[in-house]
Amino acid sequence: MNKVEQIVKNEPLDDIVAVFALVKPNPHLDMMIRRYNSEILREYGSLESAYSRLFAAGVLAIGDRGLAIKGPNWSPPQFMIENRYS
Repeated sequence: MNKVEQIVKNEPLDDIVAVFALVKPNPHLDMMIRRYNSEILREYGSLESAYSRLFAAGVLAIGDRGLAIKGPNWSPPQFMIENRYS
């Protein structure tokens, strides 16, 4: 199992989006999540609702070319701080 698959299978949707929205546009992020853990979308709601929550909270901001950028309230999720998937 690769690192991305482990993250998608084990972490909350908002943490996944907060990290991967910086490097993957929405369609690719959606495809990645559906490939590795489609149940997470039923559990936490849609990908669009996760984006809305993160934009409203200032974790993400609108960037260029379909990518988000770090918002003023962005901080690395706990799995990144702990370096769980290295």
